Amino acid sequence: MGKILNAEAVRGAMEKRGFSPAQLSRSIDVSRAAVSKWLKGKDFPRPDKLLKLGMLLGLGFKQLVIEKPDSMEPVIAFRRKGKRKTTPEHVERAKHMGTLLTGLVPFIPFDDFTCPPTLREPKNEYGYLQKIARSIREGLRVAQNVPVSFRDLIDRFVSLHTVIIPVFWGDKEHHENALHIYLPESKTTWVYLNLDSNIHDFNFWMAHELGHVHAPDLHDDEAEDFADAFAQALLFPEDCAQRAYVTVGEVKGRGARINSIRDLARRFDISPTTVNYALQEYAREHRLEAVDAGDAIHAATTNFNKESSSVTAILFPLGQPSPKEYIAAAREEFKTAFFDALQKYMRQADVSTGFLETILQLPLLDVKGILEELR
Repeated sequence: MGKILNAEAVRGAMEKRGFSPAQLSRSIDVSRAAVSKWLKGKDFPRPDKLLKLGMLLGLGFKQLVIEKPDSMEPVIAFRRKGKRKTTPEHVERAKHMGTLLTGLVPFIPFDDFTCPPTLREPKNEYGYLQKIARSIREGLRVAQNVPVSFRDLIDRFVSLHTVIIPVFWGDKEHHENALHIYLPESKTTWVYLNLDSNIHDFNFWMAHELGHVHAPDLHDDEAEDFADAFAQALLFPEDCAQRAYVTVGEVKGRGARINSIRDLARRFDISPTTVNYALQEYAREHRLEAVDAGDAIHAATTNFNKESSSVTAILFPLGQPSPKEYIAAAREEFKTAFFDALQKYMRQADVSTGFLETILQLPLLDVKGILEELR
């Protein structure tokens, strides 16, 4: 974090206590030029001078200092599990992971001279999102009324120089199902995806993270809302919503409508919630009567998810993979350069199990196996 003096608070306290700049500088035993630089944000007092300034003006640290994020520190975005809260500890842990990933950057085989394209002015607006989704589908050569496949999404990530890191973070114990880390200095993006998730949610999280990659300048709630809306528009765009509106609208009864929505969700490998939300947005945009399932869709989605296979089960039908099988699947299925870069980094640096535990957030036993496989 960078720090600057809260000039407004300092000037207000100086006026209240009758200090001129010259008097203040003499009292703190610094030059008037030094005080001027502090107030203009061009310099920051040493700890002893800051303490003296606060005592003279009757200002505490939080009143006296404005902390500014370092423009080069990792930018973090979480896809949380359920209603779990993100704590400062989660954020600091993720930023530390990003700092360690910096060591792998020289070994990522991306073009050093150009940056992947991003959206000029991303906004959470229906028509805009539909236009973007249509453009991306055309680039992937995927028709507007068919599912976007797992591999389509992977290809898009690769084209945007995104490093995907598939991990086993369980279905309950971990705070997030996906983690997005952007390193401003190298302009590299790293996306962790939890394989211990059902395939429908996993596809949505992949599309959600893709939204972050396309709009790196958005932050916090604005970024999350945009990424959610982007994912829905990409996976079940207006063409699909239009057809679904007719299909679901012809069905009578809440239960029958839910079943119709579930059928569409199965066909597109997405959650019934995504289909339901698309129906809501389509009707709202075109000022039509609502045909969605309302809040009843949440219980239906919970039951729907119980029937779904996890990505782990799909990729590794014979059970938990060995380190060799895991690394091979990461390279082949996710087209990631992560383990190749890690292997090259290990040949240059003395990588410990602690380093790997931190950047992968995996149990020590698993980490030891991966480390041995890469040596």
